[in-house]
Amino acid sequence: MPVSTRLVDLVQARVDAFLVERSPLAASIAPELETLVDYSADLLQGGKRFRALFCYWGWQAVGAGRGDFDPMAETDTPADLNAVVTVASALEVFHAAALVHDDIMDNSDTRRGKPAAHRRFESLHRENAWAGSPLGFGQSAALLLGDLLLGWSDELLDEGLRELGDRASAIAARAEFMRMRTEVTLGQYLDILEEKSWISHPETELLSRAHRVIVFKSAKYSVEAPLAIGASLGGATPEQVTALREFGLPLGIAYQLRDDLLGVFGDPEITGKPAGDDLREGKRTVLIALARTKLPGNVRRLLDELLGDDELDGQQIRMLQDAIRDSGAIDHVERIIDHNVAQARAALEDAPLTSAARDQLLQLTDTVTRRIA
Repeated sequence: MPVSTRLVDLVQARVDAFLVERSPLAASIAPELETLVDYSADLLQGGKRFRALFCYWGWQAVGAGRGDFDPMAETDTPADLNAVVTVASALEVFHAAALVHDDIMDNSDTRRGKPAAHRRFESLHRENAWAGSPLGFGQSAALLLGDLLLGWSDELLDEGLRELGDRASAIAARAEFMRMRTEVTLGQYLDILEEKSWISHPETELLSRAHRVIVFKSAKYSVEAPLAIGASLGGATPEQVTALREFGLPLGIAYQLRDDLLGVFGDPEITGKPAGDDLREGKRTVLIALARTKLPGNVRRLLDELLGDDELDGQQIRMLQDAIRDSGAIDHVERIIDHNVAQARAALEDAPLTSAARDQLLQLTDTVTRRIA
């Protein structure tokens, strides 16, 4: 079994064990609270685990591990592997918290092919015929679930850092985690800001502002930060962290650009999200900014009028998809993806990193940018 596959299994096992450990406290307060643990467990099942993988290979890249490991044989397991797995698991719980909050703000109906957390709480309200608004209850309960997951991610991080042998490395990893948490929260604000404030900014600024959202909402926290956290766990030198950042940022940008294409043109059966979901949510992405520069004035005005209407029907979605496709914006985004992938690959060529990790990171470059979900 490949190392990455085994790591994903270890992370899932660690997350599952953590939730089992937290369940008795919730149940001791009130039996109704077990719903929050159950919803958390559902949300944390599966997923691509890219952040965990980048954390692990960031650790391996600075020579902290021994290349390969057998999780079933203690003698072959690097001493600090348990700490790395626990911190990688904390990243996945943090990601789950971000998804819950993101779905509330985007008013999303689904996540990974299942009802989004706030929709599940709405259904719970309706099924029990409780007082008040199901919508209000769903949003409030999901907000608290996201906050709970955010706190749990910090608990899990601390557990991992306590297992680490080197105190200085633990402090450095904690600093990287806190930086990531701040950046992605600020980036999320920029995202919702652009959805509403774009109309007040010059046309010439819209593309750069959309790019800024990509960097801070997604690129850093999806790839660059997990790499830097993993490297810090391994006692990385400043040069090694810099090299991983120079690889991780352009790759993270390419990753999000692919996500933006999937948000408009992805197959719902594969992505687990409705077709054209980003159009209903009004996402002012690089794809949209590029399309607007290429569309005739009347079509651009129609795009601006319809984008963000959560009542868009299938015919309107297809019309907008056709307009974006005909504009040439898809091909332009694909070229930007290729450019960023080339930058990421070039950053690894002479980087002071282990050869085994470089090979794995190059493989992940293709995995995260050529995906269909």
